[in-house]
Amino acid sequence: MIAIKDNIAEVELQISSACQQAHRNTAEVTLLAVSKTKPMSMIEQAYEAGQRNFGESYVQEAIEKITALQDKTDICWHFIGPIQTNKTKLIAKNFSWVHSIDRAKVAIRLNEHRFGQDTPLNICLQVNISGEESKSGVSVNELPALLNTIAECENLSLRGLMAIPEKNASQASFTCMQNLFISIQKQYPSVDTLSMGMSADMQFAINAGSTMVRIGSAIFGIRAHK
Repeated sequence: MIAIKDNIAEVELQISSACQQAHRNTAEVTLLAVSKTKPMSMIEQAYEAGQRNFGESYVQEAIEKITALQDKTDICWHFIGPIQTNKTKLIAKNFSWVHSIDRAKVAIRLNEHRFGQDTPLNICLQVNISGEESKSGVSVNELPALLNTIAECENLSLRGLMAIPEKNASQASFTCMQNLFISIQKQYPSVDTLSMGMSADMQFAINAGSTMVRIGSAIFGIRAHK
């Protein structure tokens, strides 16, 4: 049986160590537990261990979990996967955060479907910082146009940027994201989140100012393929 409580404690130690090396305060970095494909029982164990932020990528699966755990009102659900336009209504109605917006069409639809909710939808724009053809994300050159679209969406709150640098990326790729994040912060006061870093590259990400790391297998074990 996977000791999820112990795993979370170990990941938190790793975050603390990475922050020390980067001369940063540990409180600046939020742990987002990537719970996609994992059963409800594991999420409940993580919750009991104090974890409150969970990341999901598959809409129908996520909504089943959100519905089943709706009594735990302090859970914050983050959508972190690719967004199909026919799923935008469900995402807008059920999540507090979306990390993976990379197209104006998706942003506009999320904005329309968020209408009438008590709070705006917190969003991060996904940037394809390594320029990989196989990976989602807006290019650096196309980012200003997407930011202009977001500025007109009153039901969306721009919180920051998200990136998944290529495997074995150097510190330089993460620093590029940091510089981009800083430049966006100067333009948009609401921006406070750089969602970047997973188990294998968390040190690089935290060195480069990441404020939210997305950790899955180190908490829940190797995930099943979907």
